[in-house]
Amino acid sequence: MPLMRRVLSRLTEDYLLLALLGLLPLLLWLKPTTAGGVLVLIDWQTVSALAGLMLLSRALEESGYLARFAGWLVALCHVERLLAAVLLLFAALLAAIVTNDVALFILVPITLSLGRLTGIATGRLIIFLALAVNAGSALTPIGNPQNLLLWQASGYSFWQFTLLMAPLALSLLALILLLSYPAFSARHLTVAVPHQASLDNRRLFGWSLLGYPLFILAMEHQLAPQAALLVLLAFLLFKRSVVSGIDWLLLVVFSLMFIDLGLLAQLPLMQQLATQLLALPGGSYTGAALMSQLISNVPAAIFLQHFTDDWRALSWGVSVGGFGLAIGSLANLIALRLSKQPGLWREFHYWSLPVFAGSVLLGWLLL
Repeated sequence: MPLMRRVLSRLTEDYLLLALLGLLPLLLWLKPTTAGGVLVLIDWQTVSALAGLMLLSRALEESGYLARFAGWLVALCHVERLLAAVLLLFAALLAAIVTNDVALFILVPITLSLGRLTGIATGRLIIFLALAVNAGSALTPIGNPQNLLLWQASGYSFWQFTLLMAPLALSLLALILLLSYPAFSARHLTVAVPHQASLDNRRLFGWSLLGYPLFILAMEHQLAPQAALLVLLAFLLFKRSVVSGIDWLLLVVFSLMFIDLGLLAQLPLMQQLATQLLALPGGSYTGAALMSQLISNVPAAIFLQHFTDDWRALSWGVSVGGFGLAIGSLANLIALRLSKQPGLWREFHYWSLPVFAGSVLLGWLLL
């Protein structure tokens, strides 16, 4: 019963989940399909990857070593503004290598530990981490799903695509760092040294840390569902508290997003909208940025690649489209859900919408 009350409470508070559930009957009425057709719309590789990463991230947090790392980081950067800048730079670099979603799964728990130890503005720092990983992931073909898709479709080499994206990605990161200066104070931070981790926690940390590269390797070979199942079974057998601590409704939200957006993209009205967006000043760049605000940047990239072969403008547009509304990037939703901070959605848009406006302008100037 306590678990059921917690689920019902989360359902009533999760406006995005309620909106997705409410939209589904209308879309099924406009575009009738079978149950099998609905399930096909879900990207099970992505959902499974999210499940596995959530489990590994939760295990790392529960081990206690992230709190120890947070203490070391504060000792190194004992000013709030400097700490924020170091974390944002690290987040951008990490996202370019291991994707923006994975970077958040690693860094958000560290940020939560920093908040408990120092009283730093945790919610605001998580917002800027989401912005930073979106900027950093734009740099490389493997930084995010839309880059991977468009890199393969364009026929460019790895380094050609990276050079194509570098002016935008570096400019976006500079913009975010500049905005972070007034967002954080110059106060000095103090932190208590976390207690020594137990033997069990050291083992949990070691196995979880080892699980990250192995799980990413499985993702690269399209084996995320099998790998996620193995991770789930391992924690059910040896550390059930990790499984019970996961926000499983996040997976429901992502599954519904794939279904709703997949049905939406099949409507003739959406196809007409795509044609009109690409006819705006700035062409594919403007169209991709605006469509990302409607259906998120990954579905926008998948959809618009059929309408244009201007790969630079399209790639830049969906990268910029990751800012603005929270739905613009799945990474935004991951950060906001993992933060467990009430009222953070409003503050996210307070910072993200100006970044979107500045990013669109930067892209226009660079193009």
